[in-house]
Amino acid sequence: MGQVISLAAIEEARSVIANTAIRTPLVRLNVDDAPAEIYLKLENLQPIGSFKIRGAANAIARLSAADLERGVVTASAGNMAQGVAWCARSLRIPCTVIAPETAPDTKIAAIERLGGRVIKVSFAEWWRAFEERSYPGIDGTFVHAFDDPHVMAGNGTIALEILEDLPDVDAVVIPWGGGGLTCGTASALRELRPSCRIFAAEVETAAPLVASLAAGSPVEIGYQPSWVDGIGAKAVFPQMFERARQLIDGSLVADLDSVANALRLMITRNHIVAEGAGACPVACAVTGKAGTGKIVCIVSGGNIDAAKLSHLLTSKL
Repeated sequence: MGQVISLAAIEEARSVIANTAIRTPLVRLNVDDAPAEIYLKLENLQPIGSFKIRGAANAIARLSAADLERGVVTASAGNMAQGVAWCARSLRIPCTVIAPETAPDTKIAAIERLGGRVIKVSFAEWWRAFEERSYPGIDGTFVHAFDDPHVMAGNGTIALEILEDLPDVDAVVIPWGGGGLTCGTASALRELRPSCRIFAAEVETAAPLVASLAAGSPVEIGYQPSWVDGIGAKAVFPQMFERARQLIDGSLVADLDSVANALRLMITRNHIVAEGAGACPVACAVTGKAGTGKIVCIVSGGNIDAAKLSHLLTSKL
């Protein structure tokens, strides 16, 4: 059974990552006709353009000298890989990334710019690397993108900042990829503000959590890759499902058009660029799915391909 992350571990992580991750701002979404007061937690402003630097920094800080000497390996579609590569570069150790063939070129280029070596594999091989925490023929200490207590504790520091800036928050909506962001953030929220509603946010083309919650156990779905590449998978890891079931009030699902509209809204009203995963919670909030009151949407990242962004801004999907 997946263990909930302790508040003490999250508070400790905050001091560990203080010199790597920045304290991101919380701003009001500039819309007058929304069903709630919507706030944006801008993790797209992190040095790598994603919240992933928090968990990566905390996990790598816990590795022994012998583990670090081997270098680090991770499986990622882009953002966790950038977080691991950023930390590896600062430590002057090798970083290898196992990426799916569908990973966007923008994210691959960013990983390589940070000094990471990228190995592109099939989706099935990529998923197996998550399950086995290794890849055949590749040596190095594996840093898991989500199913790691230190990664989740690092992610949970987001909740501490939210509650300092908006103590009376009524709901928080969090993109669901592997569950590390949701479970880390929710662990702190449940401890510090039990009345807060907590929702995962998924895109309809890849929403295993909502299906698993409905079934009462992890189920596999028909995964469809889309321009919303930072979240979604074919299944939920059992231990992540157990954590989520203890911590959240449900999963909200947005269609691709709604996510695109939310992205356009953030750009035109707040001048904020997000990737699809970061816009998904906003899509859920502006359509009323997260309810009323003061709602925080975690804008998990901003690493969107320029060509995709141009298309989204100039045409309807």
